[in-house]
Amino acid sequence: MSVLIIAEAGVNHNGSLDMAKRLVDAASEAGADVVKFQTFVPELTVTKNTQQADYQVDNIGKESSQLDMLSNLTLSFKEHQALASYCQEKKIGYLSTAFDLPSLDEVLKLGVNCLKIPSGEITHFQLLKAVAATGLPIILSTGMSTEEDIALALSTIHQYQPVIEKVTLLHCNTEYPTPMCDVNLNVLHSFSERFDVNIGYSDHTQGIEVPIAAVALGAQVIEKHFTISRDMEGPDHKASLEPQELTAMVSAIRNIEAALGSSVKQVTNSEAKNLHIARKYLVVCENIRAGDVLSSKNIMAKRIGQAGISPMQWPNIEGQTASRDRTKDDILTEDDWMPL
Repeated sequence: MSVLIIAEAGVNHNGSLDMAKRLVDAASEAGADVVKFQTFVPELTVTKNTQQADYQVDNIGKESSQLDMLSNLTLSFKEHQALASYCQEKKIGYLSTAFDLPSLDEVLKLGVNCLKIPSGEITHFQLLKAVAATGLPIILSTGMSTEEDIALALSTIHQYQPVIEKVTLLHCNTEYPTPMCDVNLNVLHSFSERFDVNIGYSDHTQGIEVPIAAVALGAQVIEKHFTISRDMEGPDHKASLEPQELTAMVSAIRNIEAALGSSVKQVTNSEAKNLHIARKYLVVCENIRAGDVLSSKNIMAKRIGQAGISPMQWPNIEGQTASRDRTKDDILTEDDWMPL
C-alpha cells in the first residue's frame, strides 16, 4: 500500500476561497494524494477571552484573542463545498478536519472517505464518539499527548467503531515549528508495539527530511503543512513548506517508498547482469602440468566476466591433483583435477 501523503493547507488560505483554490492547485501539482483544510465554527471552538498560543503570536507578529484570529481564518460551509468540488476537478482528494459537531455534519455532507481528528481534540469525547459512529476510517493525531491519553482515545473510538484496521495513529508534536530535539521519531516504534493500528506522522518541523525519515521507519500516512509563501501573515505559514518544497517532499517519499521494497534479500533484476562481472572465480595463476598439486601457488580468485567455480569451493579443491596442463589465467573447471 502506498504512503498516503496529505498536504495540510489548514488555515493557510487566510479566509480566502481564491487562496484556498491556489493551495489545491499547488498540492495537486506536487503529487499529494489529499489536500486537507479545517472546518470550524469559531464560537463553538474557543471562548471569547482565550489567548493565542505563543507560537501563534510569534508567527503572526501581533497578539489578539484566539476567537478574533480564528474568525479571520474561517471558510463558510458553502465555500468548503466549492473547495470539495474544485478538488474533484483537480483530481486530488479533499479532506477537512472538523473541530465541532456541526462542522462534522457539514464535512460528512461533502462525501469524504475518511475523517481526521486533530491533536487538540484527542480528549473531546463527544467528537470522538461522533466520528467513530460514522464508520469511516479515522486518522488520529497525537500532539501534546501521552500514551495514556492515546489509549483512552482509542478505547473510546473502538467502543463505537470496533474495526481496528480503520484507525491510523499519527505521531505529532504541536509546536510550529517543532525543534528537532522534540521530534522523537522513535515514538513510531512505540506505537507499533503498543497499539494495534496503522501508524503515520504529522510533521511541523522546518524542511522535508523528518517526514522522509518517518516513511523509512514505517509511517503509512504523512501529513505536512504547506503554504503559497512563508512570508504571508498567519499562525502556520512559517512552519509550512512552499510549493516547490512540497513537490520535493512528495518525490523523495515516493523514492524512499520504492527503495524500502522487499524484506527478502536476493539478487535483484537490475543487479543480476553484474553478478559474474563483479564476483571472482577460480583461475590458474601459474602454469600447471598434469600431476601437479593444486594450491594457492597455482590457483587464485579473479574476475573472469562469466560464471565459474566459486572461491568458496577452495576447501574441496586444495590438494587435488591436476588432470591436465593449464596456462596462466585459464579458467578453472571441474575437469582440471583427477577424481578421487
